[in-house]
Amino acid sequence: MDDLRDKYLKAIAEAGDEAALEDLRVQAVGKKGEVALKMRELGKMTPEERQEMGPKLNALKDEINSALAAKKVALADAALDERLRGEWLDVTLPGRPRREGTIHPISQVTEEVTAIFADMGFAVAEGPQIESDWYNFDALNIPSHHPARAEMDTFYTHRAEGDDRPPHVLRTHTSPVQIRAMQAQGAPIRVIAPGRVYRADYDQTHTPMFHQVEGLAIDKDISMANLKWVLEEFVKAFFEVDEVELRFRASHFPFTEPSAEVDIRCSWEDGTLKIGEGDDWLEILGSGMVHPKVLEAGNIDPNEWQGFAFGMGIDRIAMLKYGIPDLRAFFDSDLRWLRHYGFAALDVPTLHGGLSR
Repeated sequence: MDDLRDKYLKAIAEAGDEAALEDLRVQAVGKKGEVALKMRELGKMTPEERQEMGPKLNALKDEINSALAAKKVALADAALDERLRGEWLDVTLPGRPRREGTIHPISQVTEEVTAIFADMGFAVAEGPQIESDWYNFDALNIPSHHPARAEMDTFYTHRAEGDDRPPHVLRTHTSPVQIRAMQAQGAPIRVIAPGRVYRADYDQTHTPMFHQVEGLAIDKDISMANLKWVLEEFVKAFFEVDEVELRFRASHFPFTEPSAEVDIRCSWEDGTLKIGEGDDWLEILGSGMVHPKVLEAGNIDPNEWQGFAFGMGIDRIAMLKYGIPDLRAFFDSDLRWLRHYGFAALDVPTLHGGLSR
């Protein structure tokens, strides 16, 4: 028994790796190992011999298993020490940066648009998102029979029975802000009105809530030529191109006369939009000269003043610039989408920091 003990304890102490240690375990305490074979011989012994040899064999088995476990730990520690000596790690280096949060593309583009128009002298005007139908429709020369005033297109607020206040709606555009700005500031005036708007529509290119920015400039000698220059400068700055060609197509909006849809020259190569080159055209906004009735609603004399207005979807131009395929993703995506399309806070251009992109 002592010879068996000395044999395996010495072999375990001299084992150089875990493979050799496993071989020793099988030879010593495996099902067909020497200790196991010794324990099978207990059946041939007398009760007195079994009483003496049984505890000794169990003690030997436990001692060998303990030696195997201790040697395995020692081999693992030696392997780790060797790895640490071979590898080098500077624990004083700063950790890899992880953004705590991201700026939503809508917020990013709103800041970009605001900064660009601020460089051209446009202030920012704001107004309520729940408007009376006078500000949302009547003041903008939208007649009572216009389809936009139907409940299938516009969200009307609930009114209790007996409430005789004027109807109110979730604003369908930021144009009411123009009326409020004219009433508050008079002429001359140069403002943009970014903000949320609401319409009863939902598909790949429409959502019930979206974002617009509208512009208004009124003075005594403003013309369509001024409108064209402002829009050209905006498109070049926003899409970061040196040259751009705009196409004005005659259209109809109740609040402007004459009115025009504005297209930009572009190309689609391998699914990538390129602004300012190619043979295709892409509609991006509506515009025109402010209708005299709208000026009157803003308490401005149309015989003395005139101006232009324009409006575009912030969500739409964000999709064009940053390659976002589905408008609905702005509102129903998870954090993975935001990490992909979002912007680090320090990269956001602002009126205070200027354009940094």
